[in-house]
Amino acid sequence: MNNARVGSALITLALLCASASFAQPVPQSAPTIGSANTVVADPPVARPAATPCRVQLFTNLQFADFSSKAFAYAPPAQCPGPWRKVVLEADFSVEAGRQFDRTATLWIGGVNVYFGTTAEPSHLVGRSWHVERDLSEYTALLALPAAGRADLGNLVNSTYTSSLWGSADLAFYPDDESEHRAGSTADLVLPMSASPTGGTVALSDPTAVLAQTFTLPTNVEAAWLDVVLQSQGANDEFWYACVPNDVANALLSCIGTGFREGEVRIDDQSAGVVPIYPWIYTGGIDPLLWRPIPGVQALNFVPYRVDLTPFAGVLSDGQPHRIAINVINDSQYFSTTATLLVFLDHESRQVTGAVTRNTIGQAAPAVQENLVTATDGTITGTVAATSSRSFVLEGFVRTSHGEVRTTVEQTLDFSNNQSFVVPQIAANYVQNITQKTNIVSKTRVSADGRESTVTTRMSWPLEVDITAPPDGSFQTTVSQSYEREDAIAHGDDIVYSSTVSNHVAPHDNYPSGQGQANSQQYFSTDSTGACYSRSITAAAGVLTQIVDGALCRDR
Repeated sequence: MNNARVGSALITLALLCASASFAQPVPQSAPTIGSANTVVADPPVARPAATPCRVQLFTNLQFADFSSKAFAYAPPAQCPGPWRKVVLEADFSVEAGRQFDRTATLWIGGVNVYFGTTAEPSHLVGRSWHVERDLSEYTALLALPAAGRADLGNLVNSTYTSSLWGSADLAFYPDDESEHRAGSTADLVLPMSASPTGGTVALSDPTAVLAQTFTLPTNVEAAWLDVVLQSQGANDEFWYACVPNDVANALLSCIGTGFREGEVRIDDQSAGVVPIYPWIYTGGIDPLLWRPIPGVQALNFVPYRVDLTPFAGVLSDGQPHRIAINVINDSQYFSTTATLLVFLDHESRQVTGAVTRNTIGQAAPAVQENLVTATDGTITGTVAATSSRSFVLEGFVRTSHGEVRTTVEQTLDFSNNQSFVVPQIAANYVQNITQKTNIVSKTRVSADGRESTVTTRMSWPLEVDITAPPDGSFQTTVSQSYEREDAIAHGDDIVYSSTVSNHVAPHDNYPSGQGQANSQQYFSTDSTGACYSRSITAAAGVLTQIVDGALCRDR
C-alpha cells in the first residue's frame, strides 16, 4: 500500500464530513434493502429453546472520551446455574458526522469477554450494529459477582463530532442435564490483561510481552489460552502491506515485512504459536469499501485458541509459572489480551506429569526481493515473505482416571507476495498483495488404550489490489476470507464435524465512490444437520440484496 497516499486520502475523507450534534443511540434494526446502515451476514449464536434469564451490564452508555466505563456484574438470582449456555449480546451505534473507527473491549473480573472495532459513520448516516459472543466455556467466571469495565476510547470535539453508544447484557440459559456435556466448561477462567479490571497491553516491538505469573491448583488436567492480537499503528495495522525495512522507503510502504506471528512461552519455553488474522477495520485502506458491509470479523474478533494441555503436569507442581506472549516483527504496536482456561481433575488433589516432546522452535520467515529500477527511476518487481513450520508438543498427566497423554501437532504455512509499480513520474502507483495463511492442528488425547483426535483446518486468504493515479485518487479491490473445518474422532470414527466459511469482497474508486460495491457470503454447517447460509450484496453504500439458505439448499 502507498501509505502516504492512502493516509492522505483518509484524512481528506474525514475533512469532507460535516459536524453533527449529540443524539440518542440508534437502535439496531433488521437488514433492509436500500438501507445504508451497517449489515453483516454472520449468524447469531445458536441458542437452546429455553427462555433465558438476562443480566443487564449497561444501557445506552455514551462513549465520548477515553475513560473506562465501570459497571457491576452479578449472576442472575432467578437462575443461579449451572447454565447450558451463556451469550453476550451488545448493541452499538455511532452518530452521523465525522469519526474514526474505534476499538471496543468489554471485561468482567479482568477477563476479556468482547473485542472488536466500530463502524465509521458518514456525514448523513449514523450506524448501528449488534454483536454476540458465546461465553459458555467461561461460566466459572460468571458464577460470582465481579467488577465490569467497558473500554471504547473516542474523541469528540469540533472536528470529530460523533459520539458512540452501547448497551450490553448476558443471556443465561438454564442447564438441561440430559444435554449437558461434562467437562465442557473451564473450572478456572483467568485473565491476562493490564489490570485487575481488565485492559489490553500494547506490545511495541518483538521483545515486548504480555506476561502473567500464575500459581495454579495442583490438579490441572488441561489448559487452553484464548489470545487476541489486534494490529495497531501505521506499521502494524496494515502489516499485510508491509515490506522489509531496506526497501520500505523506496516502495512507500510500512516496515517489518508482511509477516506477523504471536508466540506463547511458559517459563521461557516455547509453548504455542498464534497466527494473526488480517482484520481490516471500517476505516481501513478506503472507508467507502466497508459501507455498509464491514470486513470479516471487523466488528467482532474471534480469539485464537492455543492448547497448553501438554504443560498440564508442569502447571500442577504448585510453583509459579510465567506465561508470556510476544509478536514476531511487531514494528509499531499490537493491542493484546489473553484468557487462561483451566480444567481440573476433581477426583485428585495432585496431578503429576511432564512435557515429553517440544519441537516448536523459533519462526524464521524467508524474505525475497526481486525489484528493478528503470532509467526513469520507476521501481517494479516483487517482494515476498514466507514461513512454513511444523511442530509437535507432547505431554502427559497422571490423573485419578489413569495416565492421559496429549499430543498437539501443528503445521503453519504462510505466504505474503506483493508486486509493485512505483513511478517517479506522473503514472499509476500499483501495489498488489496476495496473502495465504493455512493452519492444520491435530490434538490427540490417549487414555486407557483409547484415543480421540480433534482436527482443525483453517485458511485465511487475503488479496488487496491498489492502483493510485497521480491525481490523488485510488482504486481498491479486496477479497478476504475466514475458512474453518473442525472434526472430532474417537478412534477411526468421526463423531462430529463442522464447517464455517466467511467471505467479503469489496471494491471502490476513491474519492468518487464510482462503482463502489461489496458482498459477503457466510455459510456454516455441522454433522448434526444444522445449516446456515446468508449472502448479502451492496452497491453505492446501500444494501441491495439478501439471500438466505441458498448454500444449505445446494448442499
